[in-house]
Amino acid sequence: MLRGVLGKTFRLVGYTIQYGCIAHCAFEYVGGVVMCSGPSMEPTIQNSDIVFAENLSRHFYGIQRGDIVIAKSPSDPKSNICKRVIGLEGDKILTSSPSDFFKSHNYVPTGHVWLEGDNLQNSTDSRYYGPIPYGLIRGRIFFKNFPCLINFDELLYTFLHCSCWHICTLFIWMILPIKNKGDGE
Repeated sequence: MLRGVLGKTFRLVGYTIQYGCIAHCAFEYVGGVVMCSGPSMEPTIQNSDIVFAENLSRHFYGIQRGDIVIAKSPSDPKSNICKRVIGLEGDKILTSSPSDFFKSHNYVPTGHVWLEGDNLQNSTDSRYYGPIPYGLIRGRIFFKNFPCLINFDELLYTFLHCSCWHICTLFIWMILPIKNKGDGE
């Protein structure tokens, strides 16, 4: 009896670890759902809009000028930023101060990109950080969830992103029932 319970428990733990690893790899290497917060990308992306980001282009195709990307914040590595790629390595970027009085040229060094928000008056971006290392880019936005009359953004984000582990566990319980072996049933 104890052996049967331990066997079931170890199989359940094994399935949970397997599907957790699959979910992690899917979100890390293929893509996922991201909630963009802040006004820096308005009017293109509004505060709390949910976007779908793919992570394959940074590895295989490269990032292009004009792409909107998700990147780790250079000032706070725990948070992500959502910005548009303005310049790639080797480009010469003309930047201006918020008052538009001082203009300067910046060169994007090798292995870096220049990111700016669409809302230049309300964006902390490469004008503040400087060029961002290419390694901080997490993914490229390929689909934006259009706003609807009822705000399901936080519910959808919580369901798709934060509850991934719970969804995998429920999937295991529903799809892969553990068969009783050797306990007489």
